[in-house]
Amino acid sequence: MATRIREKSEARREQRDLRPRAIARHVRISPRKVRLVIDLIRGKSVGQAQAILINTPKAAAPVVEKLLNSALANAENNLNLSADTLYVAEVFADQGPTLKRFRPAAKGRAMRIRKRSSHITIILDQAK
Repeated sequence: MATRIREKSEARREQRDLRPRAIARHVRISPRKVRLVIDLIRGKSVGQAQAILINTPKAAAPVVEKLLNSALANAENNLNLSADTLYVAEVFADQGPTLKRFRPAAKGRAMRIRKRSSHITIILDQAK
């Protein structure tokens, strides 16, 4: 079943993604709400994405803006890339751990409240 595991893992290591990225983990906003914001900036240039995030009145916008600035700083400092040529190649929000809480309900029952969190990833790339 698991054939060529060593060869596959070695190939993955060689072709590791060298694009600048930033990851925010355990953000206390549900992924569904974050996806509304990140769909606005996918494929846009970095300057345009920053302008969109500044003017977006959603709770996830400041978090995504901070993450975008972090990815931009990684590109400039670690990979010596210019901010003018970068665009948002990939951005996605995955489900993080869920905190489970209980709230009293009628007739002595308890209702579960799920406080969701998310992991947000931004990957930048150079425009060709």
